[in-house]
Amino acid sequence: MGFREKLAKHYTDAYITKYGDRLAQIQGNAVSVKVEEKTILWLFHKITAILIVRPERSKGIVKCVYKKSKWFKKPGFININPGHLLVIQGLKSKKGKKSKENKDSIEIMNIMNLTTKKDLVPVDKSQLKKSQKVQRIKQ
Repeated sequence: MGFREKLAKHYTDAYITKYGDRLAQIQGNAVSVKVEEKTILWLFHKITAILIVRPERSKGIVKCVYKKSKWFKKPGFININPGHLLVIQGLKSKKGKKSKENKDSIEIMNIMNLTTKKDLVPVDKSQLKKSQKVQRIKQ
């Protein structure tokens, strides 16, 4: 293992120990999509996207929130319409939080739109397929 691999492994292990119990992945259809963009003095750009997703084989819904801020450049977001099949990866809200606003929401880290085959954060699909095959063999 080279230095880069060791460093990357160290960061991933630290992240999993810190947020491992909060990691969540949801696959379902988008019910509602609301995207708001704000610009402050032509310098600071904010984007807030609120998605309501109905997971497969479930009657309930899940609220997902994506917030991003950037200086000088507009943060990007993928095109999502109601009815699209999505895989959302993110963090559940903290159990200690007392705010009712984010009680049952998921903070989005990545979205994979399976209908249009686009990702919010590009992911190497070959690595995903390999990990799925290994999991099937272990079971």
